[in-house]
Amino acid sequence: MTEKNVKFKHMKDGDKEDYLLLQKYEEKYVSLTYERIIEELTRQGKNTMEGYKITRLDHGLQSATRAYNDGADIDWIVGALLHDIGDGLAPQNHDRFSAEVVRPYVRDEITWVIEHHGIFQMIYYAHHYGWDKNARDKFKDNIYFQTCSDFCERWDQKSFDPEYENKDLDFFKPLIKEVFSRPPYKDEYIKKNEVLGLPKV
Repeated sequence: MTEKNVKFKHMKDGDKEDYLLLQKYEEKYVSLTYERIIEELTRQGKNTMEGYKITRLDHGLQSATRAYNDGADIDWIVGALLHDIGDGLAPQNHDRFSAEVVRPYVRDEITWVIEHHGIFQMIYYAHHYGWDKNARDKFKDNIYFQTCSDFCERWDQKSFDPEYENKDLDFFKPLIKEVFSRPPYKDEYIKKNEVLGLPKV
């Protein structure tokens, strides 16, 4: 195949040769997802929402460092690092955005926690706005409820400390690459309806 681009202008006009070409490029593009994640984390270290004592990157690094220090597995560490990666493009639903970033590569438990941590975090502040700080209780029968509560308490809500000595992004880059180099949606990584919880400390 000598073409660098597809022949069609409308998708419905594409032939098999066109779509095999796109498949080849897509495989390469997907394999470099970890590089784009690192780029976005780096951006969050420079361009971030004002008001906090630290950047969004530092918050992710602190959360991931706490997970690492607690003896969490690689999926939890990377999940903690990326749980707010959606803040830049989806500040109003960053939790769901962030969950979709990791969903093809980590187990369902971690994806669920990331997807719902926003409402779980409300227990710490919602009453100051006149909101329901116990809104998370609607998930009390979910198998991951306690894990999400523990995630927020142990790794998320306390990771806004400018004096905390977290590991830097370079430390986590090999872990990001390992997780995002996995075949997406591979059963050995995406385990459904399993509660492992956070490591005991």
